Amino acid sequence: MARQHLLRSASLGWPPTGRRHFRSSFGAHDSDLIEPIRKTRVAEEIADRIRVLILDGTFPAGQALPAERVLAERFGVSRGSIRDAFRTLETIGLLVTRHGQGTFPQELDVNRLIAPLASVLSYRHELQDELLDLRRMFEPAVARVAATRVTDEDLADLERILDAQRKKLKTGRSAIVEDTAFHHVLARATRNRAVVSIMATLNDLLVESRKLTMKQKGRPGRSILGHEAVVTALRQRDAGAAAEAMREHIDQIADLLHASTPVRHG
Repeated sequence: MARQHLLRSASLGWPPTGRRHFRSSFGAHDSDLIEPIRKTRVAEEIADRIRVLILDGTFPAGQALPAERVLAERFGVSRGSIRDAFRTLETIGLLVTRHGQGTFPQELDVNRLIAPLASVLSYRHELQDELLDLRRMFEPAVARVAATRVTDEDLADLERILDAQRKKLKTGRSAIVEDTAFHHVLARATRNRAVVSIMATLNDLLVESRKLTMKQKGRPGRSILGHEAVVTALRQRDAGAAAEAMREHIDQIADLLHASTPVRHG
């Protein structure tokens, strides 16, 4: 019986030949990923398994996935379920369908995920609150570590950013770019690339809320004061003071953001 199954799979061109194309089809790593689906939410389960196979390189970017009929037989589901799973993965940017060529994995581009999420944050105020909560957990910790690792070059960069913010404040211009740059340099001062990457994602998500709060009277000036307090603590290499200054800075932003949020009735 098992032999007949393998012969049938081979006649359908499954598994694809070549270790890189589908290097672990019969290995222990993904043996639980390519098998009949038993859960009720079939398309979601298929999408999740294909996502794992894309991310671990089993289905490499730029190389067409096996045909729908092959995947349907291997997963033990209908071709319609495979198509639904494909649509789910296309929505998050993991797959692209090219007419006449097939369906291809794509390198995961964080911008495809950040742009729609940032847009949602602009009107989902409960998500803005959760983002602020994340900042309270993350950014004071970043400032604390930065205070123990910051270099003279980092401090010089932060001072240049503050000078640019002050000049824009005097002329009434937006300093969102400098605000973002300040938090980037602070993350860089930790000498941790993961922190820098997380901060870059966070900065992308904060664009809309910064646009909103920067329009408020007094917000740019308070932002500069918050940044100056952080830099003062960094110069003193005072980790506790740096963390507290960042926490106060974020609390001030939260107060301004809540003040700018329209009251909803009903």
